Amino acid sequence: MAEDLYGRTPPFSLEAEQSVLGSVLIDPDSFNTVAGILKSEDFYLREHVQIFLAMQDLYLRNRTIDVITLIDMLVKNGVYKSEDTLSEYIKTIADLVPSAANILDYANIVKDKSVLRSIISICADVSEAAYTESDDARRIVGMAEQRIFELANGEEQKNLTHIRELLVSVYDRLKLLKTDPTSASGMPTGYSALDEVLVGLGKSDLVLIGARPGMGKTSFAMNVAANIARSSKKTVCVFSLEMSKEQLVSRMLSSEALVDSNHIRTGSLNDSEWENLAHAASMLSECDILIDDTAGISVSGMKAKLRREKNLGLVIIDYLQLMQSDRRIDNKVQEVGEISRGLKIMAKELNVPVVCCAQLSRGPESRTDKRPMLSDLRDSGAIEQDADIVLFLYRDEYYKNDNKNEAATAEIIVAKNRHGAVGKVEMGWLPSFTKFVTRTNASEP
Repeated sequence: MAEDLYGRTPPFSLEAEQSVLGSVLIDPDSFNTVAGILKSEDFYLREHVQIFLAMQDLYLRNRTIDVITLIDMLVKNGVYKSEDTLSEYIKTIADLVPSAANILDYANIVKDKSVLRSIISICADVSEAAYTESDDARRIVGMAEQRIFELANGEEQKNLTHIRELLVSVYDRLKLLKTDPTSASGMPTGYSALDEVLVGLGKSDLVLIGARPGMGKTSFAMNVAANIARSSKKTVCVFSLEMSKEQLVSRMLSSEALVDSNHIRTGSLNDSEWENLAHAASMLSECDILIDDTAGISVSGMKAKLRREKNLGLVIIDYLQLMQSDRRIDNKVQEVGEISRGLKIMAKELNVPVVCCAQLSRGPESRTDKRPMLSDLRDSGAIEQDADIVLFLYRDEYYKNDNKNEAATAEIIVAKNRHGAVGKVEMGWLPSFTKFVTRTNASEP
């Protein structure tokens, strides 16, 4: 039995571990109850780890889990060379509990002890990093915070995961899809033609919105933010590095109320516009939208704030090139590359879509066809590599100096889509309201 640095035995419950395994032997169907709660690494004793893995193997093969099949599987897996050394102990486990009715309680005890051992391990790693001064203090604090956050959200993955356990998760996912086919879709943007191409925004996706200045990337991002906050009832966090909070909210009011943004800036509003603004303000106030306008914020600074949100559904960042790296880098290309990688890791850790606006280089200006391409992403090719989805905004009127306050056409170019098709989606653009709207015509390949 392993001991820690102070000669103490880490927390574990022999009886609870035996009771979980014994309950499954009594009632094989009870494995469904604990399959989504426990992993093999949650067991402390090596023998119990191997027994649980063998039970998973039988479960995946649709074989009955009992004393005989379990011993046979353990021997076949090469865990033990002789059945004689196993049979008595497994029979003892099977006889330990009278029924499987309390298996959930036993599993929770095993899980709690596993969490306590993880806390001890995390604290040991943080202490070691602090004593050896292996990194600067801010990074060590960030590492400690991240590890505890992962543990609190059930994501602590210290060990390699066996494919058996991953297959159980896939089985659970397939069962969910059978009963609820819509669960395969990502979070809808609120624009039907775009959602047909993207099939929504997937969890942990890094989505880049690229455009030349003035094309409306901030407006599009905020339109999506309002749509998702309204439809999903989840928290949408907006980091505005370019505009102040008040400017951003004024723009959102203009879009939702369909009131000329210039009228809002000057205050020259008629009675009808005041009424529309009141309705839009009422609707937006019911949405869980949080805005941060800290200038030059870093990825770690964002993560520290986002970890506190329990119902997070979407993160919006405007825009990438105004962010700062967590460490000093003189080369701008390397700095932007590190930031983009950090954003992708953040999306994966938080398990929510992260939508980030990005400036494009002047490349489109020198071409006859001024539609953006992936090579136009400014400062770093790492942006293209890290992003799951890259959207470009393009308006032909922009280059014709035809920005009148009337409905115009905009294109959303899906230049990269890790999950499916690319193509072009035509949208309506209402410049006086800084609002994108869905057009009736479908997307083009």
